[in-house]
Amino acid sequence: MSLKLSLRRAALVVMAASLPAFAAVADAVAADFEPGEDLPGGDTTTSDQGRNAFSYPAANLSVDRQTPFFIGNSFFRKNWVEAPASTTGRDGLGPHFIARACAGCHILDGRGAPPPAPDGVNTEQPVGLLFRLSIPATPAQPAGKDGVVPEPSYGTQFNNAAVAGVKAEGAVEIRYVEQPGRFADGTPYSLRKPVYRLHELAYGPLHPDTRVSPRIAPAVIGLGLLEAIPEADLRAIAARQAEEGRGISGRLNRVWDAGRQDWMVGRFGWKANVSTVRHQTAGAFHGDMGITSTLFPHEECMPAQTDCLERQQREAGWRRERSEPDVDIDDRALERTVFYTTTLAVPSRPDARDPQVLAGKRLFHEAQCASCHVPRHVTGESPGFPELSKQTIYPYTDLLLHDMGEGLADGRPDFDADGREWRTPPLWGIGRVRTVNGHTFFLHDGRARNLMEAVLWHGGEAEAARARVLGFSQAERDALIRFLESL
Repeated sequence: MSLKLSLRRAALVVMAASLPAFAAVADAVAADFEPGEDLPGGDTTTSDQGRNAFSYPAANLSVDRQTPFFIGNSFFRKNWVEAPASTTGRDGLGPHFIARACAGCHILDGRGAPPPAPDGVNTEQPVGLLFRLSIPATPAQPAGKDGVVPEPSYGTQFNNAAVAGVKAEGAVEIRYVEQPGRFADGTPYSLRKPVYRLHELAYGPLHPDTRVSPRIAPAVIGLGLLEAIPEADLRAIAARQAEEGRGISGRLNRVWDAGRQDWMVGRFGWKANVSTVRHQTAGAFHGDMGITSTLFPHEECMPAQTDCLERQQREAGWRRERSEPDVDIDDRALERTVFYTTTLAVPSRPDARDPQVLAGKRLFHEAQCASCHVPRHVTGESPGFPELSKQTIYPYTDLLLHDMGEGLADGRPDFDADGREWRTPPLWGIGRVRTVNGHTFFLHDGRARNLMEAVLWHGGEAEAARARVLGFSQAERDALIRFLESL
């Protein structure tokens, strides 16, 4: 161990022992502050740190440009109802669904959570946690533009709710098994491993080769900025990771975009299986609420779901009788919602200069976490959104796929992503989840009950980083978490 590293670690131990010693370290770590990192969304950053911190428009959005933002906000938050209804602009829910509004999963534009499990078993049906389904592709049945082959009876997503006269597809049971461990200094910890069971199946048994992938609803801040990161920059990061030879080798997913009708680089979703905010928004309307649009004009009723198919036919008849459009949400309403999800701001970091935060930042880099959670990017031109163009941002992601090990594997491919790969999620705003959403459940399925558990679930390409964290002292672990909570 170098003299410099030894001195730094000694300083951190002393820092934890007394406030005066902590203050003495301030000068040593203050130089690590990078001007601008306290404004992670650049000029779009909002200053609010309260419960609505994720719900503001980009700070540089002009007053006249805020009108479509607030119209889109109304569509994002409004509950959809069954058709036919007197509110023709908000009907068309289902036939199958998991939520009645976008905000039903993304509460206050924030992060979803798994259902309560006081005795290690969930006590209610999930809303902000969905389950993707598929079966392995074959030469006779390739994945194609869906990226997966749907499960024959239940399609690509398991829906535990339905409109009147249609059966819900089934119910979800989640059991947790505790997995104890210890840090190098002897401090114990425990990770909870989820075991999922889909039961009360309405349309027969699942295909024997069904792949099930749980996906929690993430916060929807900063999406337009992520879309504006140049593809060339992402490719350069992947090339740099490969050249460094540290066992980290992120790669891009290649996905079909329903809006542009072309193959593009994936940026969104837990497996980078969506390329644009527009596709992501329309796809969520379609998959989570059964709301059709010109991008996704057909509800997913599988051949075995005869009640769902009959409901489709009746709804089509109602529309013809009332001379209504063939889709549930028209292009204007969809575009307003896309405008909203594109321009939601990222909150600022008021504690970015805090000495303990900066000590944690150093540890974050020393553990090589920043190899995948790349801190800084500069956006390119964002067509239609000049506010998002040429912004220096700090999302802490490379938007690339990485092998995260067997512990987090879902075994379900998604376009080019395999069953062990996940996209590096952005970390901006992660420290505000407790304030906004009232919980600290993290990772793709909410299994981690706090940020340290999320770190300790990392494996695969992140195994070396996890090993470094396991070797940290209590003071170092506290500093690392303090840094993450500052983001």
